[in-house]
Amino acid sequence: MAQITAALVKELRDKTSAGMMDCKKALTETNGDIEAAIDWLRKKGIAKATKKSGRLASEGLVAFATDGTTGALVEVNSETDFVARNDEFQTAVREIASLAVKAGGNIDTLAASTTASGASVSEFLTSMIAKIGENMSLRRTESLSVSNGVVAAYIHGAIEDGLGKIGVLIALESSGDKEALNALGKKIAMHVAATSPLALNVEDLDPATVERERMVLSEQARASGKPDNIIEKMVEGRIRKFYEESVLLNQVFVMDGDRSVGKVIEDEAKALGVEIKMTAFVRMGLGEGIEKKEEDFAAEVAAMGGA
Repeated sequence: MAQITAALVKELRDKTSAGMMDCKKALTETNGDIEAAIDWLRKKGIAKATKKSGRLASEGLVAFATDGTTGALVEVNSETDFVARNDEFQTAVREIASLAVKAGGNIDTLAASTTASGASVSEFLTSMIAKIGENMSLRRTESLSVSNGVVAAYIHGAIEDGLGKIGVLIALESSGDKEALNALGKKIAMHVAATSPLALNVEDLDPATVERERMVLSEQARASGKPDNIIEKMVEGRIRKFYEESVLLNQVFVMDGDRSVGKVIEDEAKALGVEIKMTAFVRMGLGEGIEKKEEDFAAEVAAMGGA
């Protein structure tokens, strides 16, 4: 049997853009024959799929799944919204979301999880890329759990049940009625989808973010020309306003307009006769942080010598 050297694997990788492990397996299966290995990769759909991996995938779907006291969100990207509306893609995202519940928010664990097809999530997406003809990627996953209570989930602008472009999880610790807790959690999740808070409470805010805000507000206050003691009071007042706008429990509840989110939870706890503590939230918006390439068709035509 031919020796599968690192140089041979690199040569196949350079020719096909396939992953190292896929190249090694292809060479092993074809006794080190490069051309046969290329054909092997093509037959498996791997070479075709990986050549698309450089194309930007910023569309797709966010999905959630819950199981008992645990909930998970996933973002699976595609190149176009057209594919996001494909039934097969939606079914795949739903299955990935269900597997995410046991992955504990770990993307590597989720990628290695076994799908109903017997392939890992990563392998399954590779086969989907080859079949549908667009780049796809498992971008991220988040998970929340409670010891006693509920993890409520909500999809904003859902295109199908549990699938859309913004997903939210709300963790509520309580011994109260699960149906009532879920209803409360969903309302708060809708609020989070609309307001995108920076943190659950003031203590959870990034100190660097608070300091940066304080510096900006101080400069603005100094421009007023007022004395230092007045400036200090102005800054503290504006910092409180910043907390009200940025911290979930301090924000005015969008469905109410009078009470803070924290007060809404407190009032519901009194109504149910139990303690309710919100311990965490996750908001996941499709394509957040992905820089979409701006296509300059005029420049492309000019570069080709077109008129």
